[in-house]
Amino acid sequence: MKIEGIDLEKERKEILSAFRGLLRVSKEKRTRQETRMIRKAFDVAVEAHKDMRRKSGEPYIYHPIAVAKICSEEMELGATAVVCALLHDTVEDTHITLEDVEELFGSTVAQIIDGLTKIPEVFDENVSIQAENFRKMILTISDDLRVVLIKLADRLHNMRTLESMREDKRLKIASETNFLYAPLAHRLGLYTIKTELEDLCLKHMNPVAYDEIETKLKSTKAVRQRFIRRFVHPIKEALLFEGYAFEIKARTKSVSSIWRKMQSKEIPFEEVFDLFAVRIILDTSEEIEKSDCWRVYSVVTDFYQPNPDRLRDWISTPRANGYESLHTTVMSPQGKWVEVQIRSKRMDDIAEKGLAAHYNYKESKSGENKFDRWIGEIRDLLESPNANAMDFVNEFKLNLFNDEIYVFTPRGDLRVLPTGATTLDFAFDIHTDIGLKCIGAKVNNRLVPLSHQLKNGHQVEIITSTKQKPSEEWLKFVVTARAKQKIKNALNEERKKIADDGKEIVDRKFKQYNIRFVGENITVLEKFFKVPSATELYIRIAKGKIDLSKIRSIKNVGGMLHWEREIKKTKITSSSDINKRIDKKKDVLVIGDDFNDIEYSFARCCNPLPGDSVFGFITISEGIKIHRTNCPNAENLMSKNAYRCISAKWKSKELKEHIAKLRIVGIDDIGIVNKITQIISFQHNVNMKSISFDSYDGIFQGKIQVYVFDKQHLDELIDKFVMLEGVKRVERWDEIQDEPSEDEEDNLP
Repeated sequence: MKIEGIDLEKERKEILSAFRGLLRVSKEKRTRQETRMIRKAFDVAVEAHKDMRRKSGEPYIYHPIAVAKICSEEMELGATAVVCALLHDTVEDTHITLEDVEELFGSTVAQIIDGLTKIPEVFDENVSIQAENFRKMILTISDDLRVVLIKLADRLHNMRTLESMREDKRLKIASETNFLYAPLAHRLGLYTIKTELEDLCLKHMNPVAYDEIETKLKSTKAVRQRFIRRFVHPIKEALLFEGYAFEIKARTKSVSSIWRKMQSKEIPFEEVFDLFAVRIILDTSEEIEKSDCWRVYSVVTDFYQPNPDRLRDWISTPRANGYESLHTTVMSPQGKWVEVQIRSKRMDDIAEKGLAAHYNYKESKSGENKFDRWIGEIRDLLESPNANAMDFVNEFKLNLFNDEIYVFTPRGDLRVLPTGATTLDFAFDIHTDIGLKCIGAKVNNRLVPLSHQLKNGHQVEIITSTKQKPSEEWLKFVVTARAKQKIKNALNEERKKIADDGKEIVDRKFKQYNIRFVGENITVLEKFFKVPSATELYIRIAKGKIDLSKIRSIKNVGGMLHWEREIKKTKITSSSDINKRIDKKKDVLVIGDDFNDIEYSFARCCNPLPGDSVFGFITISEGIKIHRTNCPNAENLMSKNAYRCISAKWKSKELKEHIAKLRIVGIDDIGIVNKITQIISFQHNVNMKSISFDSYDGIFQGKIQVYVFDKQHLDELIDKFVMLEGVKRVERWDEIQDEPSEDEEDNLP
């Protein structure tokens, strides 16, 4: 049977073949009853999605099958997760309800599916749907971690098949993935998945950089492999002589990791020295794996000189996500530093597959759940379920990528805290009451303040006082989500009490002047006294910072008609008005044309030029800002507030000067500044706004601002600079802090 050129019978066979592939990868992990449950879930999903197709044109059912396969093959999850993966979009996208799922598959599957089902996208200008959905998913983390793992598998398959989406959609999904899901995979110990997500994000967000690094990795592969063979040969011979069962792998650094290092160190690809690491995996029993790893370390350092500052012992003190390994960096005979990772097969399974592999070893002596502490931190965040979803996401993300330090209580108990943690973080880590009453601490018997940063090995004794109260200043001292949340809760309670007192004062004053206590009149007071909210108004009144006798000078306090008429005269710049006038899925802002009488301007953080790939961001009060898609702020804006982003393109014939910023790095030489300014002077229609140069140890760095017409115009100027002798690198220069828009600042890092 065929429909519009589609061979349905052939498709049906291909779908069954894909399902059989899923069964093959999970055959060793399921009972007959579980197999029947998986087949039943497949049948339900096929029927529910039968009329649905993906953007690529293929039947939609391929997606849940692929997600289920990732769960089974790459995460080693069991039958329940496979069933949930097959059904994960049915409640959201089809006629199937949660009640149907519970009746067919039980309460556990229904609970997981509920956690995976997105919140309906009812528009609210103050809500980020992405943040709300992420928050809802995380709410389930302390009940069933499989929700998060299946969601990561879902996101991974979406990223693998992103090519079929529109460019603006690709950028939004990649930004959201890079901002939230890759760090989450890292925190759960899913190193392989985290790396692939980051690489796919870079591929779509900065394809030029991705292709350049990938090409260079391929061209240097043969040289790298020869070097590795020579490096590992003496180690392999020695380990065989000692009688060890082992495997040696060479892991090349990921494309995204190389790109991050190039950016953070401001170096080209050729200067990234740690392009790969050598991994020695021992097949040894758990009882002696630690001592065996140290013996192998001794063998390695017999041949190569170690760097004492680069020894990392995550065997004695594993990381919070369960990662265990011994890392050292040694000098090769060719004068190159090489990282060597030493671990057992058990440790390698946990390092590669994270949480799922960790649970495979939970019966062993070292198998205590190392995620309990992290889940405890998440529970702390969830104590304020009505908190703003974006605040929740920001606090949650704080703890995803942090490295750890190990500190001790006065009794010698070990506590794990993120790098940068202070004595106040430590106090809240012990107990909330101790944190709220903390006035200082003794670190290694020396008195230190609340803001003192702790280091590995510190022994900390907290000093408390019943008279102590938390202040806003405390939020600057802490880095852990737990401490921030507890301080905010305490401050909010205190603010609420003060605001209640202020509200009573306003009520009494209104009665004195015979004014109705209604929302419209409170809004007039907010505007008159220039405060951002009613709560802030009440607090300032309670603290005596506002003189309510001035109420008599407000002519329209009893009625709002005159004020409302004035508002209607203002230009359309607020986000609510803009959203009423545009369809973000269809409308495209053409830069150079009038756009629905809506103001738009260029973001100063990235100074877009005609020819740049751009998008529009709807601000709260400044109309639409145009950003480059590779702007330093783009990832945050697209991931947190994708619903406020719209497509934009340049009007082809527009000819207008724009500011462009360039950074030039090279070898310092007499006359280099003069040569650069001469190029600018002789370049047709290029005018200079500013220029500054710094020189250090024979290297110069210049920052130039010029006026150009478009990206092609700028590229011609860059090409001239690159040809100049001594110049090593020329790049666009963006600064996040340049963008002063008040409402956008709330959404930037």
